[in-house]
Amino acid sequence: MDHACIIDHASNADIARWIATRLEAALTDGSIAIALPGGSTPFPILELLAAYPLAWDRLVIYPTDDRLVAEDHPASNTGKLRTLFEPLGAVVCPLVPLSTPPYFALVWLGMGADGHVASLFPNTDPRANDPQDVRRLTPDPLPPEAPFDRMTLTIPALLNSDELLFVIRGEEKARVFEAAVQGENDLPVARLLAACDAPVTCFT
Repeated sequence: MDHACIIDHASNADIARWIATRLEAALTDGSIAIALPGGSTPFPILELLAAYPLAWDRLVIYPTDDRLVAEDHPASNTGKLRTLFEPLGAVVCPLVPLSTPPYFALVWLGMGADGHVASLFPNTDPRANDPQDVRRLTPDPLPPEAPFDRMTLTIPALLNSDELLFVIRGEEKARVFEAAVQGENDLPVARLLAACDAPVTCFT
């Protein structure tokens, strides 16, 4: 692909400011939907983003994926997103089987060292032509820090967006991502990027 922009050595504040600028521009046309990841990397950035004076009441937020736990469980992405953004006026929507998520102004994805994005792990054989937008999946092996089944947006749902954002920390992950950009592997991230026509920005 030739539309991926990789920005090295970005701070959390740099990334939060970039997202805020994108959202502010998109919100001038009315309400928008975005998809956000869970995990340890995004939430410090999201906490900085929450300080920006955006039109939060016109923002609908979906998790890119979630663990099948109660929303008050520490592993729930939906619960954490609700706690952070609903007091600002945003609406947070959980992933529901067989549902049709909206078009997204922005999809932010993380990536594991095994090349998984959202909860599309290599063992789940994700496809760019998946007929479903949301799937229940079981990662194999289950990550020890979060040994739960998942709900996840599929590749077509993730690509139904104006642009994609990645935040990838660490040299090992950066190498996996760069190889995927070049089409040098067949990991889930590479399948997603190969089918992507939207701009992609990756902060490292």
